[in-house]
Amino acid sequence: MKFNSESYSLPVFPRRLIAIAAFALCSGYAHAADPFTVKDIRVEGIQRTEAGTVFSYLPVRVGETFTDDKGAAAIKALYATGFFKDVRIEVEGDVLVVFVEERPAIASVEFTGTKEFEKDQLTKALKEIGVGESRIFDKALVDRAEQELKRQYLSRGLYGVQITTTVTPLERNRVSVTFAVDEGDVSRIKNINIIGNKAFSEKELISLLSLRTPGWFTWYSKADQYSKQKLAGDIEALKSFYLNRGYIEMQIESTQVSITPDKKDIFITINIKEGEKFTVSDIKLEGEMLGREAELTSLLKLKKGDVFSGEKLTASTKSISDRLGNFGYAFANVNANPQIDREKKEVAFTVMIDPGKRVYVRNINISGNTKTRDEVIRREMRQFENSWYDGEKIKLSRDRIDRLDYFNDVTVETPDVVGKTDQVDVNIGVTEKPTGNIMLGAGFSSADKLSLSGGVNQANAFGSGNTLGVNVNTSRLNRTIALSSTNPYFTDDGISRSYEVFLRTTRPPTINTGDYRIRTMGANIKFGVPFTEYDTVFFGAGVEQTEVQTYTSVANYNDSPDVYKRYVDSMNGVLSPSDPNSAFQQGQHDASALAVPLTAAWQRDNRDSALVPTRGRYQRANFELSPAGDSNYYRATYQTQYFQPLFNGSTTLALNGEINYGKALGGKVYPIFKNFYGGGIGSVRGYESSSLGPKAANGDPLGGSARLIFNAELQMPFPGSGLDRSLRWFTFFDAGNVYADGFGGGGGVKTSVGIGLSWVSPIGPLKLSFGKALNAVTDGTPQERDRTQAFQFQLGTGF
Repeated sequence: MKFNSESYSLPVFPRRLIAIAAFALCSGYAHAADPFTVKDIRVEGIQRTEAGTVFSYLPVRVGETFTDDKGAAAIKALYATGFFKDVRIEVEGDVLVVFVEERPAIASVEFTGTKEFEKDQLTKALKEIGVGESRIFDKALVDRAEQELKRQYLSRGLYGVQITTTVTPLERNRVSVTFAVDEGDVSRIKNINIIGNKAFSEKELISLLSLRTPGWFTWYSKADQYSKQKLAGDIEALKSFYLNRGYIEMQIESTQVSITPDKKDIFITINIKEGEKFTVSDIKLEGEMLGREAELTSLLKLKKGDVFSGEKLTASTKSISDRLGNFGYAFANVNANPQIDREKKEVAFTVMIDPGKRVYVRNINISGNTKTRDEVIRREMRQFENSWYDGEKIKLSRDRIDRLDYFNDVTVETPDVVGKTDQVDVNIGVTEKPTGNIMLGAGFSSADKLSLSGGVNQANAFGSGNTLGVNVNTSRLNRTIALSSTNPYFTDDGISRSYEVFLRTTRPPTINTGDYRIRTMGANIKFGVPFTEYDTVFFGAGVEQTEVQTYTSVANYNDSPDVYKRYVDSMNGVLSPSDPNSAFQQGQHDASALAVPLTAAWQRDNRDSALVPTRGRYQRANFELSPAGDSNYYRATYQTQYFQPLFNGSTTLALNGEINYGKALGGKVYPIFKNFYGGGIGSVRGYESSSLGPKAANGDPLGGSARLIFNAELQMPFPGSGLDRSLRWFTFFDAGNVYADGFGGGGGVKTSVGIGLSWVSPIGPLKLSFGKALNAVTDGTPQERDRTQAFQFQLGTGF
């Protein structure tokens, strides 16, 4: 006999059957059945599901008493698993039989007609919501997946998309799910209309929006494709624009978005109410100011008599809140309450200050550093555990960790300690990046050839924070092998130590002459002593043995540049190679010089990042003196960089200036191997690398004892990359030159302009530039002509 919600009779057959319908479960209606002791439980109908899985959901076991309530609970639990589309329970004697019909499994998920999205991307997204290969087929989830696909297409402006879902049964209780997509045409913004504006033109207001009508570059930026999120952001941009210009009561009354029947064109209308322009009649502080009223008042960016600016008001309250945070008041409340006088068109503000409780830092937790040792990060922290919370020190700590250049991203969070009102934790999260750096440089010009240089550096070697470097160059003209090591924390106080051992050989930069060679072997050691959070002073010493060699034939010797001949003769005690007693006539075609350079340097760095800075300044001054040995000279260099965010941080103004000067001591000739060079990325782009300044008769660059460099860049996010700092394009203006003997020499200043692209690639920062030399000399002798180079790139460069 079967039990259901409609009929019930006492058991009169040897076989008792119990069926509990879903209706009975939902209504709570059930007929009583005689309980019995279960001697055995059997499961029928399963194909993929293990019998143990079914047993685990049954509320009754062998030897226990079965009742109607337990039967109803069993069916409800088995349905809830989602594995079965039908469940029945029957009784055969004292045996409980569970009949199930499994839902089919998804054998495959296919897509046809998709062009806007990668199929792998769609497969992964649908699997996250339960529709994927080997998952249980659920019609509701497939319908949800279809709607999610449509939503994604609508977000890309494809309002005409049509999606047809086909479910095909297969053998062994499986199905294949196919989404056939007809993407249709992209819907584009045909017109944007702003109504109600009086103080500002519609053109000016539309320029503030990220949404655009079709233009030259919208095919890439997709700014002409409607997005609800973008429109919401544009509305906030309009509000901010008006609030920053005194319109405190400006309102967006409505927005209308309409689409044509063919779903190709979208029209956007924004209705605004400007209100009146207000000035600030008064602004004052009230509340608990901890005896620092004058200090906090000085932080107000908005002054009496100013046109109201929401940006300045927000900056004022934030500055006060941040300053209180430096004293341990991490949760200070600073609120500006306005009093509006509409007749006078004035607004007064009372800034209420509630510092709250003083807060301690309980623990500093570091995460994400799978390679870098904790101590390498902790030694950069200026906020300490069990001390007052200091917002400025936490920011400084974050910037110092970022300047290590070991991480792609550094985040700081300060969550409350559960159960404590005066304690927080500081959580430092880092995302490590490869710190091996392959430095490659190349330039190309149709008139000349491809030039290459390279080296390898491993910063943060073995997660220790130390840097190991091996620079090897095996080109025909410049051969170098240099080994270096830097320990930034040679002592616990942060004194750094660097070693370098090197061997360098330089030949003339053209294939037409082979008339000299410079070979330098040496080593140096340097220490860096931090004096403040931003200032470091360096001291160093080294020894260098340099050989300048001309060749044995008179012709080759006479073809050597004059500066090389003069240097060889000077080091050999003669004035002219034509003199019978000259070095050449005596068979001396080379000169060897020993130098003992001593260095002192100062560096100040308060940039927010060493790799992709957006604000701050970097300065470095270096003085090198060789008072002993065969070469007596000094070299002085000074470099400064300045970074300033513009246009709400989307653009960075980057300036770089450098001045270099060298001079011989004791009446000796300035060593030519200490010359400065200019041209190319890092100095004046648009000119061939190291080609500026004095040249030999055949046009080979010789360098000089003085150099001036100036660079200006506007760095902007690459279209379509948002505010990603790792990929940017820039425009630039460069100026500079190299001079033979002091800045009074000829040559003027070489200038160039151009555009470029910078990318923090997995193997180091990459910079490409296309420059136009503005005042290059293109005629005359090779000695007079400038070598230009439009396209240049370099891997491993900084500014």
